[in-house]
Formats: sequence, C-alpha cells, structure tokens
Amino acid sequence: MSLKEKLQSTYIAFEDHLEVDSPLHELRTAAMKTFEEEGFPTKKEEAWKYTSLNSLLKKDYSIFPKSDTAIEFKDVKKYFLHDIDTYKLVFVDGVYSSFLSASTHDKIDVCLMSSALNKDKYKPVIETYFNKAAKKDSLTSLNTAFTKEGAYIRIPKHIEAQKPIEIINFATGNEAAVLLQPRNLIIVEENAHVQIIERHQSLSDNAVLTNSVTEIFAEKRAYVDYYKIQNDNENASLIDHTFVSQERDSICSVHTFSFGGKITRNNLNFVQQGEGCDSILNGVTIIEGKQHVDHNTLVHHIAENCESHQDYKGIFDGSSTGVFNGKVYVEKEAQKLDAFQQNNNILISDKATINAKPQLEIFADDVKCSHGCTIGQLDEDAMFYLQSRGIAKKEARALLMYAFANTVLESVKIPELKARINKLIADKIGVNLGFEV
Repeated sequence: MSLKEKLQSTYIAFEDHLEVDSPLHELRTAAMKTFEEEGFPTKKEEAWKYTSLNSLLKKDYSIFPKSDTAIEFKDVKKYFLHDIDTYKLVFVDGVYSSFLSASTHDKIDVCLMSSALNKDKYKPVIETYFNKAAKKDSLTSLNTAFTKEGAYIRIPKHIEAQKPIEIINFATGNEAAVLLQPRNLIIVEENAHVQIIERHQSLSDNAVLTNSVTEIFAEKRAYVDYYKIQNDNENASLIDHTFVSQERDSICSVHTFSFGGKITRNNLNFVQQGEGCDSILNGVTIIEGKQHVDHNTLVHHIAENCESHQDYKGIFDGSSTGVFNGKVYVEKEAQKLDAFQQNNNILISDKATINAKPQLEIFADDVKCSHGCTIGQLDEDAMFYLQSRGIAKKEARALLMYAFANTVLESVKIPELKARINKLIADKIGVNLGFEV
C-alpha cells in the first residue's frame, strides 16, 4: 500500500470520529479531495523541480502514533530557550504535553488548536481566520484534512505579549516511522506585538516526516517577530508551510535557521493586504553530508507604499544540496514600494550543490525592486590575510563564515536566542571562537 493510499483509508476512519455538523467537516472533505486529486508533489512541478520526496514516501509511516510517552524536562531542556521565561506549547508525537508546557489565557490566548476548533467561544475566530491564508495545494490540503492539534495564539488589540512564545514539537521515535501534521493559527490584532520561536525535534534516529502548516494574521499596525529553528536528526524531514497575511502598517519578520535534517522544505508566503506593510524574510542554512534544504518564498505586494526585504545565506559542505526559489510579485496597484531580495551562497565542497532562482514579477511602474544571487567559495585572499596574521586555517575559515552570516544574525531581536543560534553555528562549523556575532 502506498503512503497516499494509506492516508486515504486512514482519513475514512478518522472522519468517522468527527462530528458531521462541525463547521470544519465540509472543509476537511474538500481538502482531502484536493489531496486525492493532486497527490504528493513531484519534480515535474516547477516549484518542486529540485526537490524530490520519493525517498520519504517509501516509509510505512504511522499516521496517528498510539504510544503515550512521558518525557522528562531534564532530557529535553537543551531544546528550550531556558535562559529566559517564556510561554510554551509542547507537543509529543502530536499530543499536547501539559507537563512541559506553560500556556495562558491571561489577556492573551496561548493554547491548543483542538480547543479552538471544538469550543463554541472560539467559533467566530475560527470561521474568520482558519484556512483563509493557506494555499489549497496538495500538502497544505492534506494537513487541513487531518488537522487535530497544534498551537492557537491570539494577541488582542493593543496588547504586547510580555514573554516570547515557544512552540516545540517532539518526536519520540517510539514508532519505526511517524508522520506528524501540526497546525498552528496565530492572530495578532491591531497594534499588538508578539515574538514566537518554533522548533521540530526528533529524539531518536527513527524516521520522522512532519507536514506542518502555520497561518499568521497581522492586523493593522501589528508586530510579529517569528523564528524557526531547524536543527534535527539526519532521519527527520520537514515540509513547512507558513502563510502570512498582513494588514495596513503591520511589520512581520520570519527568520529561518536551517542546520539539520534529511530533507527540509520551507514554503513561506507573505501577502500584503494594506498600505505601509513591511515584510522581512531572513534565513541562514548550514548543512553537510547528504542533507537537503529548499527555501521557496513568495511576497505578494497588493497595496502601495510597502516594503519587503529578503536576505538568505547558505553554506554547503559534503554532498549537500540547497535550493532557493524566491519570488516577489507586484500588482499594478502596488505603487511606490521597495522590494529587495538577495541570496548568497558558499560551496565548501566540490560535491555540494545550490540551485538558485530569484524572481521578480512587476506590473507597477513606480517601484524600487532589486534581486540578486551569488554562488562561490571562501575568499582565498581573505584566508591568506587571516593566516598571515597568525590565525590557523580552521579558525580563519570559521571567521569568514561568521562574517558571511552576520547580516542575518544582526536582525535577531531576542538576545538569548541570538546567543543560542550563534552557538549552533559554531557547533556546525566545528570551532569555538569565544565571541558572539
């Protein structure tokens, strides 16, 4: 039985346990029909030209893990931002862990998607926002059909979340292979502020495939600062879909740090619905071996007087493969905007590969748009200069890599997180420089 067939039969059983009169019943049914018609994406599709899922689809995944495993905090403490106090939503094999979490309903909602989907008091919000920003492609639709649990975050008008929010998904490895499909809904209302950190982490060497969907709604003058930490095991793969809908004068930034995993695909889509929006998309990728990271971004400019800035850096060693497919789409009404897109890559190994495709589609005539891409190796003259000053080759190499990634790290707004990412980069490079970027 293929994975697609298994999902179809599992959905039939899953649907039997759902309420027929649920507002999501028809939505789920339509979403499953979309997946059945389109199936898993292949390299024949332009957007997936450089990323094949064939190696992942051969596994016999458990769709709903049956085991209930308790995790001790001391065993996973290193994955939390424990230097500061944070709200926490922690899921173990797709199930909420109240022991590891710290949710709240004090002025803001940091709670569960299951509660929002099933309680009447959340019904108006779900009807207004759920599945409204997400594209209706095959994998997003698959997630919609099986939506069961995830994070529900709502920051009301004029409220600033006093602590960052961590969303962490653990996979225990109690199953030989598991498919997880978390669904997150984040609503930041007018003039509200929030900082969020998201992480997916496998705790064993067993196969894990995560098909995650996150919808973010930034209302007028809202501020959203979002960080994705991707540093998983070599048998863990992630397909991440994040959809951001911005209203007038909102500022939304998403930083993606991809350091580990077998195959990582990041689909990041911004839509600017009102004037004065600012969208920031930054990323650092450092991979080796046979790891594969694919960044697929879209910024859709609909309104005038907006800005968008994309800055993605990649360092590739071994036989690793990187993909950057970024598009800026400007409607004819989106005049007087400034859109910047840059992708810079360093190939450490002769066997490493990068496929880059920055794109601009502009239908307005009064705009300032630019894009660029560079692919190369470490500067030999700079290496010689550092070594001539008594710096060993390994340390000189690391210094240049730090300098290369510095522009992205500078925009991290949480000092403790910046220090953590700084250490992750040092560990990936294999050197301790004794300072922070």
